Amino acid sequence: MEFLSVSIEKPSDINFILGQSHFIKTVEDIHEAAVGSVPGIKFGVAFCEASGDCLIRYSGNDAEMIELSKKNASSIGAGHSFIIFMRDAFPINLLNAIRLIPEVCGIFCATANQVDVIIAENSRGRGIVGVIDGEKPAGIEDEKGKNWRHELLRKFGYKL
Repeated sequence: MEFLSVSIEKPSDINFILGQSHFIKTVEDIHEAAVGSVPGIKFGVAFCEASGDCLIRYSGNDAEMIELSKKNASSIGAGHSFIIFMRDAFPINLLNAIRLIPEVCGIFCATANQVDVIIAENSRGRGIVGVIDGEKPAGIEDEKGKNWRHELLRKFGYKL
């Protein structure tokens, strides 16, 4: 078995969700969840089929996000994994809807950070072991940091 690190390639302002599912129906269900949960979302989703034709299945409503999803799904190449790239939305707006899709097994990350996906590969295929999401902590927040966090959440409308 070999371990690999695959970097997610994307513009710095684009958010994404990386997860695992178990059925080809995932692509259409994620598409429906995205447009039904976040009016105006621009997104692309790609799913690595793990049996049958073993193709990367995809959908979306934004050409750039679709291309990002196909490119990164191809780089990851782990069976039953999916990746959703989004514009005009944050993962927090979509995560609950994705988790409620019956075939979704789990979420590895939901972020705009630079991410490396840790892959295990053997003669049969690839699987996602985990992710490295962003940078390691530089310290503990002080009062100034707390104030910045509170203001940011209110700026985005997540707190009153």
